[in-house]
Amino acid sequence: MSNYSGSSETRKKEELSIQVPATSISSSETQRFAGSDLRFDRLQVPEKELMHDRKFEFGQFVAREAVIDEEYWTAAWLRAESHWEGRNDRYVDNHKRKFAEQEFHAIKRRRTSLHGQKCRCIIMVRKEDKHVKRTVLKGVVGTLDLSVRCLLHGETFPGERVKAPLFCSIHGTGPNRYGYVANLCVAKSARRQGIATNMLHFAIELVKSNGIEHAYVHVHRNNTPAQKLYEKMGFEIVEAASSQLVEEQTYLLCCKA
Repeated sequence: MSNYSGSSETRKKEELSIQVPATSISSSETQRFAGSDLRFDRLQVPEKELMHDRKFEFGQFVAREAVIDEEYWTAAWLRAESHWEGRNDRYVDNHKRKFAEQEFHAIKRRRTSLHGQKCRCIIMVRKEDKHVKRTVLKGVVGTLDLSVRCLLHGETFPGERVKAPLFCSIHGTGPNRYGYVANLCVAKSARRQGIATNMLHFAIELVKSNGIEHAYVHVHRNNTPAQKLYEKMGFEIVEAASSQLVEEQTYLLCCKA
């Protein structure tokens, strides 16, 4: 999952949108296979002690970039539960654990700029409460990935099938750059509180602050709630991309930042 422009199967896994999971993270269960120095009993870190460029507050929540490993892990677990939501596979718990571990390491790899494609793991966290001791695992209620990419030579939209050299300049500026949203999911405990809408708002503002004019997202054609959310945020279907996405059963949506 480390390559956003990989196979259609990879993209399907990455671009599940608004699949709100029933989050239940067990520290004893996750610690067995994380293979790192994660502290699952770590208390939520006060915002003033964290180093991050920007944040967006609304109600009892704060949207910002993930900073510490426990936040990356929780984002990965949310995505695992989202991916396996509603499935009756007898080994679903094992699948979720494996998915979360792989996604945790993938998130950290994607943070490194590769060929000009910078990626941020955005999270929504509950504001700290001086009367409540809350672990990081319980504080993160939503997540998405926001990457900055460049159109390849000849492309008019991401993924367009054009005859272009395999290796061409993607270190473009201005209209060649675009924002890309993926892996948007929200914890079951935080549904219907505006989490997804406000994370998207924050992501679009980040895109705009980088001087980028457009943001894109793929959404499954049967995912009506996601389509409605994106439409509400100003996204529109890129009709020119629809014919080549029939097999994947997805739409490409675009929003002018």
